[in-house]
Amino acid sequence: MSVEELQSAVAQLPAEELDRFSRWLEEFLADQWDQRIEADILAGRLDAAGRRADEEFEAGHCTPLLP
Repeated sequence: MSVEELQSAVAQLPAEELDRFSRWLEEFLADQWDQRIEADILAGRLDAAGRRADEEFEAGHCTPLLP
């Protein structure tokens, strides 16, 4: 199925089904994001960013978040 076909099908959904599909898609995309982040962590692609964050914190360059 092409993207255009999917777009057409989604555009024809009744409101209740569109809400259901939207919730599913949001969860699907969140799971995909989690998997990519996990793969990046396991591959070490975020190590340098983590080290920089630790260095900035240790140097006192962080601003506390307000509640």
